[in-house]
Amino acid sequence: MVACRTRSLVTVFLALALVWALAGWAGAQSGEPITIRYWQYYYETKVKAIDQLIEQFEAENPGIRVIHETFPYEAYGARVAAAVPAGQGPEVVNLFYGWLPAWVRAGYLEPLPIDAAEIEREFVPMVRAAFMNGEYWGLPTGVRTLALFYNKDLLNQAGFQEPPQTWDEFIAAGQAMAERRGPFYTRLGFGFGPAGQDHHLIREVLIRQFGGQPYDDENRRVLYNSEAGVKALEFYTDWQLKHGLGDVEFFPGRADYRDGFIAGLIGMIIDGSFAIATIRNGVGDQFAWGVTELPVFDPNDRHNFGSFWMNGLTARAFEDPAKLEASLKFLRFITSEEAMKLWLEQVGELPARLSLADDPELAEDPVYGPFIRSLPYSHATFFVDEEGQRRVMVDAINRVLLEGTDPATSIRIAAEEEQRILDQFWNR
Repeated sequence: MVACRTRSLVTVFLALALVWALAGWAGAQSGEPITIRYWQYYYETKVKAIDQLIEQFEAENPGIRVIHETFPYEAYGARVAAAVPAGQGPEVVNLFYGWLPAWVRAGYLEPLPIDAAEIEREFVPMVRAAFMNGEYWGLPTGVRTLALFYNKDLLNQAGFQEPPQTWDEFIAAGQAMAERRGPFYTRLGFGFGPAGQDHHLIREVLIRQFGGQPYDDENRRVLYNSEAGVKALEFYTDWQLKHGLGDVEFFPGRADYRDGFIAGLIGMIIDGSFAIATIRNGVGDQFAWGVTELPVFDPNDRHNFGSFWMNGLTARAFEDPAKLEASLKFLRFITSEEAMKLWLEQVGELPARLSLADDPELAEDPVYGPFIRSLPYSHATFFVDEEGQRRVMVDAINRVLLEGTDPATSIRIAAEEEQRILDQFWNR
């Protein structure tokens, strides 16, 4: 079935190309450029980077015009859901890889007319998460992993000259940097971010470091209702409840752990490589900061979470051969080596092409290096409902920290809830 579908796609693509060759490109003959739209959610550094890439692309391809449209993150999925099925919206669309199963099932995407062997030869293995039903549905400009950001000034003032490499060192450093005035924290040793990156930390890092596995190999069964799962959740929540590194409610409202770190009120946070530019620009000359690989129990047993936003094609790109060629050319341009170098510098996401990810100079970079070195041992969770599965783990954390639920009960509830999500998707 998969092979037939792939052959059908190739046949259609070739047929369209033949029609184009015979009939000619009316737009080109009239001198009017082909116009395509690119959609993504609004994230300042990404928006600026894409604008710069579009300017370069249009200069190199004067017959193509790219309209760049962005939306608030909270509204982005709804806008795609309203526009694409109605035959409107973008030809090239940006999406989180974890949305892929739901977007494919909803018909928002079309398979890429690019040979899978080419993709797997040129891109890092993590990109395999964009492969579904025997086809690739998108390509990233950058990939992300997690690392520990730390305030060097606070760390040194607390008596530590080097960043923590083990979890014991992490706890000791966090305790030394935390400050209280009575029952209230005035500075955190660690900034909690359950809905940020910490739910990934528990699922793909701590559970594995405790010897467990979050899901079975087919991604159909939840496995973390286990001794490893309980230990992982308990270990993480003990950073607040037992060790006093901080408080998950330190920043009310819209402020979060990253804002606190930039303000110099948090000694350490766990965040993604995509946050580098935001932190660099926000901190400025206020204090010295650094990045190190995630702490471990055993230096021979490292794990990390990897993820990426990818660029896919909608049905609008396939409306005619000229539009498809323009859309595919733009997609290839924003996933080229040149684009990835700019993306690394301006956004902080790691190059997705092996030719750049294997660069020894980048691997030794004091800021990018810790992220790049973790690529070989990073796991990209296969989400069938990224928002729902994220909420399950965040709720598991909050039940312990805010409601006093014991970790074993909370992880059991989470596993049951997430199993229902998986069953609902796979049993449709």
